[in-house]
Amino acid sequence: MITVHLIFNAHIDPIWLWPWQSGLDTLLATCRSACDRLDAHPDVHFCRGEAWAYREIERMDPQLFARIRKHIDEGRWHIVGGWWLQPDCNGPAGVGFEQQISLGKEYFQEKFRLFPRCAFNVDSFGHAATLPGMMRAAGQDRYVFMRPQEHEMDLPGRVFRWRGYENGPEVTAFRIAKAYTTRNITAEHILAACEGLPAGVQHTMCFVGFGDHGGGPTEGQIAWCREHMDKIPGVKLVFSHVDAFFDAIADQIPNLPVVTGELQHHSIGCYSVHRPVKVGVHNGEDRLVQAAVVHRQDPHPEPQTEERLKEAWRWICFGHFHDTFGGTCIPSAYEQVHAQLGYAYAVADETIQHGMRRIMGKLPDDSLQRIVLLNASNAAYEGPAYHEPWLEASHWQPHWRLLDEQGKVVPHQRMLSEALVPDDYLFFLRLVFPIKLGPGELRVLRIDTETGKNKPYPEIASRVKTSPSRIENDVQVAVALEPSRIEFAERSLPLPMLEMVEDLTDTWTHEVDRYSQKVLARPVVTRAEVLDSGPLMASLQVKGKIGESELVTEYRVFAGEPFIEYHVRVYWNERHKLLKLTLPLPGEMGERIDGIPGGELVRQPDGKERPVTDFTLIPLADGTNYGIVLPHAYALDASGDKVRITLLRSPKMAHHWPFAGQGPRAVYADQGRHEFVFRFFCGPQVTTQLLAKHASMLHHPLVSADLTRGMPPQELAPYIATNMAT
Repeated sequence: MITVHLIFNAHIDPIWLWPWQSGLDTLLATCRSACDRLDAHPDVHFCRGEAWAYREIERMDPQLFARIRKHIDEGRWHIVGGWWLQPDCNGPAGVGFEQQISLGKEYFQEKFRLFPRCAFNVDSFGHAATLPGMMRAAGQDRYVFMRPQEHEMDLPGRVFRWRGYENGPEVTAFRIAKAYTTRNITAEHILAACEGLPAGVQHTMCFVGFGDHGGGPTEGQIAWCREHMDKIPGVKLVFSHVDAFFDAIADQIPNLPVVTGELQHHSIGCYSVHRPVKVGVHNGEDRLVQAAVVHRQDPHPEPQTEERLKEAWRWICFGHFHDTFGGTCIPSAYEQVHAQLGYAYAVADETIQHGMRRIMGKLPDDSLQRIVLLNASNAAYEGPAYHEPWLEASHWQPHWRLLDEQGKVVPHQRMLSEALVPDDYLFFLRLVFPIKLGPGELRVLRIDTETGKNKPYPEIASRVKTSPSRIENDVQVAVALEPSRIEFAERSLPLPMLEMVEDLTDTWTHEVDRYSQKVLARPVVTRAEVLDSGPLMASLQVKGKIGESELVTEYRVFAGEPFIEYHVRVYWNERHKLLKLTLPLPGEMGERIDGIPGGELVRQPDGKERPVTDFTLIPLADGTNYGIVLPHAYALDASGDKVRITLLRSPKMAHHWPFAGQGPRAVYADQGRHEFVFRFFCGPQVTTQLLAKHASMLHHPLVSADLTRGMPPQELAPYIATNMAT
């Protein structure tokens, strides 16, 4: 006899095919209905997760919140999950998941003095291998999910021990059968939950209740369950809750099968579609990390800052929601999402900039203009830095020098300004220079305008070389357009190629685990030229088109640096196409190591599209390692002799297969300008730790500012004074 634990619930997407305020209305209506059902049926239980949901109810309807609290105290309303909400479980950064869990835990412990043992992400589109460790660190050892479903991933049982790595932390996981909600409950639905149970396990769960847009259990569903408690052969139905099920199988847990690694795939298109929301979430995560570093050093922080940063994290975590981050919401809903993410970014940025200037206030006066640099990161920074100093009415002169705190010269190179203005208008200038700072370290560089005034300071020896189609640095790192190669001290490799591939799938890319290999177009080059030529950096820009899309790419090499930096700017104007950055390999690949949220994972070159975080490392047959840092791309596939990084997709938004997708007002995804930065490494010294370090530096660039306090008064040139006046 199998005991089926009937789990009454209501899966509510707060935002999906509706805006978030519609999800809020549904949440309120559903929880009122659930309270009514519990009032009417003293033996019924109800499960509800997501701290966001409880906080909204507390703010919108205190009476309803009190009813829920009463049912919780009585042991019939059960909090599951415990996170802020049910996020995409592949895309957010590791620090984002930490906040997702900690914000939920803080709320539930404050309001209800509890935090559930069972994490609960029933609709998320796959689950990263680092999640079991994160859950166990938070005190959770149980997990309920549904995707990937039976036809998407074979598992040794409906309930199993899941760990991300060999000998790593484990949780007991349960995969829901059929669906997390049930409109028309039948015996077949009950029996499906009984399939795939490991030997010796005589308990299972069946999820019942209306969804997706709310509803919960109905009187008719409750009546059906009562009527069929003992009428299905071999099955006994009980009104129950998630923890009761896990408690019932506690003695069987040591005997359960073990699953090691990630749980994939479902909807591979969600790794890449609607890129702006992914960029917005990651930019917010990055700036909030930096804001925390600055806030810790701020000598006079504003009293409301910590709460403002926490509220900013709440909005970022709201943006983690699996349909939001996955790019599957209706286009109009994203207008509010991007405003919410923008608010979080603005709070973080203001905290950084205000805190930076209060930190600078502790510095003594100086007669020389200074560039103040702060590594607002928890990792070291070592590499090229950029700053555009305000020079008042002066051009940067050949004898000017940058000096460090010990008075030693810091080599620098002048670059074109971002502003497209004449040289004699406001005197903009961008500098690039090498710098090294520890985590949280502040450095001060001084601009020496007097030494050698009548004798220009000797130019530093150039450590880069350029020709019309080649750039090279002093550690044998080079880019050659003819022939098409990237070169490193140990070996050379084929130049990475942008390729356009047909993609006729829907927004989610349902029922597919890989994309086509058929290339529809490659770039057509219209112009290639060297933009920068030493002494510290050289750049080679290539302009052209791919399909109907304008394309501007730029390679950079830096003195002493073992990597090639690759910038891609594309004005995407395609429909039902996919843009891949293809990396041809000099031989067959064995396996690779991909970054994932908060860690890394060994994967096979099986051709399947996989979510990726920050980097991939490819061991080559000769013992060298090919490493790619990719902080602005989120998926790739690998098959034997090549890796293809997914940059952009262009399906119709919110088009759900199997609907044909006909719609006169359809919006195509990701139209317009997109920018990416990559770094390529190759050599025996290339490790995942090195790649993660460089990804961190790209995620957390140095915070810089000008400081002129203590300088003697200066008169503006008449030309500037006249122009500023007019």
